[in-house]
Amino acid sequence: MDLIIRKGEKEDIPAMMRLVKELAEYEKAADQVSNTEEQMLIDGFGDHPIFGSFVAVLDGEIVGTSIYYNRYSTWKGKRLYLEDIVVNEECRGKGVGKALFEATIAKAKEESCTGMMWQVLDWNESAISFYKQYGTRFDDDWVNCKLDF
Repeated sequence: MDLIIRKGEKEDIPAMMRLVKELAEYEKAADQVSNTEEQMLIDGFGDHPIFGSFVAVLDGEIVGTSIYYNRYSTWKGKRLYLEDIVVNEECRGKGVGKALFEATIAKAKEESCTGMMWQVLDWNESAISFYKQYGTRFDDDWVNCKLDF
């Protein structure tokens, strides 16, 4: 297995979007994806990028991605928010997700973040089990809120 984890590049956007759509299908929410490759290109590689990314390349093909951004906690300071980590279904269980997750942790530490945050669906037992290996603390006290425009 020839696995390479590298920073995402403009040319990776189509593969990243394919993975995002695959994740949405896995989460039974494919109809909720309204983002586009064009918007991701602007948001990730435009004049004022708002997200960063890593891609996992296995035998020359992008099979996973980690998409993250900085957020600010008034209590903790600078934090890294892991928006999504996605691994192609055929490549799960081969260490690709672990490599992406660890690259994202390293990025947070490199940027002097005080920690990293993300969400996981309560029914996604394989992901929860994976995150527990890292000593992840799961919050029961907070309710997710959102406004869509």
